[in-house]
Amino acid sequence: MQKGTKYALILGAIPFITLVFALPLVNRIKPIVLGLPFLLFWILSWVLLTPLILFIAYLLEEKFNSPKEGGKE
Repeated sequence: MQKGTKYALILGAIPFITLVFALPLVNRIKPIVLGLPFLLFWILSWVLLTPLILFIAYLLEEKFNSPKEGGKE
């Protein structure tokens, strides 16, 4: 596996881990953040952060695994 692919997979796993496995750790009603219970705020935050993280993973993949010039892609 190429270096950029490893980084992209690790980065892509972060939202999955935080949305699936960290939920029991943050399952609280209080504190209230922006008028939302903390659990709802946590889920909403990660839903909004996931595209940003995946874009960074895409950039890493492109940086480390760019096709060689003159060769076939």
